[in-house]
Amino acid sequence: MVHGYALRVFDDMPPRTAELVLCAPDGRLRGQLPAIPVRTRWWPDVEPVVDGALESYGLEVVVLRMLDTERPRPHGGRVTYLVEVAGSLPSAVRSVLRPWAGTLDHQPLRLSWALPGGPAADIAWAEDVLRSRGIERTGQPVQVRSWNLSSIWRLPLADGASAWLKVVPPFFAHEGDVLRRLQAEPVPQLLGHDGPRVLLADIEGEDQYEAPLPVLERMVDLLIPLQAAWIGRESELLAMRLPDWRGPALTAAIESVVDRRRNELDPPTVAVLDRFVAALADRFAAVEACGIPDTLVHGDYHPGNLRGTPSRLTILDWGDTGVGHPLLDLPAFLQPIPTDAVTPIRERWIAAWRDGLSGSDPATAAALLAPVAAARQSVIYQRFVDGIEPVERRHHDADVTDWLARAATLAG
Repeated sequence: MVHGYALRVFDDMPPRTAELVLCAPDGRLRGQLPAIPVRTRWWPDVEPVVDGALESYGLEVVVLRMLDTERPRPHGGRVTYLVEVAGSLPSAVRSVLRPWAGTLDHQPLRLSWALPGGPAADIAWAEDVLRSRGIERTGQPVQVRSWNLSSIWRLPLADGASAWLKVVPPFFAHEGDVLRRLQAEPVPQLLGHDGPRVLLADIEGEDQYEAPLPVLERMVDLLIPLQAAWIGRESELLAMRLPDWRGPALTAAIESVVDRRRNELDPPTVAVLDRFVAALADRFAAVEACGIPDTLVHGDYHPGNLRGTPSRLTILDWGDTGVGHPLLDLPAFLQPIPTDAVTPIRERWIAAWRDGLSGSDPATAAALLAPVAAARQSVIYQRFVDGIEPVERRHHDADVTDWLARAATLAG
């Protein structure tokens, strides 16, 4: 588990196999290898793909991008990856290599790390940062993840720890600036950043997906003071190019997604959503009357996006951050935690805002925002779909309508 991403087990999905299409660093196709088994099901999890290529063929590869999948939505099944291979091919590879029937097309939304030479350029930048800080790297960089939302590499260091290289698409490129502004808070130590690239120091401990109730309570206590400190500073947040999820902007975004997706939803769901959208201005006015101002929203605050020990936690993944009502973070946190923890955590969350802002009514605000938070998720996933190349859209496309349906259920 690394920096907010667990190598999750998808027990209800078939195992994953990986077919590797080989290309040279100059982009020239070299052929396709038979599928190899992969120990995890999650498509973006490429470390086991790299390990499998080495174990099965003695071949060192860098995974560039996904070319095709057997299943229409994640995860498991047969996945075809384009991989970059330098130098001569081992005999075990040459004996089974066959021509690939596909074509490597050009896509205007293709990300830099999905192109030959792209990962090498990112690694070179990270090594420059380490050298400038007098930090020695030992061992080879380890590719951990590659997909449309991030490229993640682990760089082993001489002290036994690691540095973490993360490269993100343009719509997440504000993460480096956000981390820079939050270095006094419980966030990853920023070793360097350059546009979509960040290099982060290691974090001792574990990802907290299975955190018990006392640790979940500590997570609430970390976030809310941080958000409260940014009240009245929306202009600073927007200057960092964070998305605007305040009432008028979020209303327009939700209305747009509903209009674009209405033909994929059943008529009763569309009818509920239309009424919901028509009443959003009144809903946001009622939320405002509850007395909790807009501020920093983490955007994906759940236990798995914290790492560390029970007494020392670090909040990860600030690419989803935006400007809006802070209680938009509550539903995502409640969704994955144990059922018996939901009520005490909700009560602690509400009490923290009620006690911090005299006269406020966070309980009513949370109830009013429940369908808004679900609809915001559909806006987020639509932004992903709009900002990535076609083959990668199968990661997220169904999530847009799933969250619209959830919003309709809550609104109804």
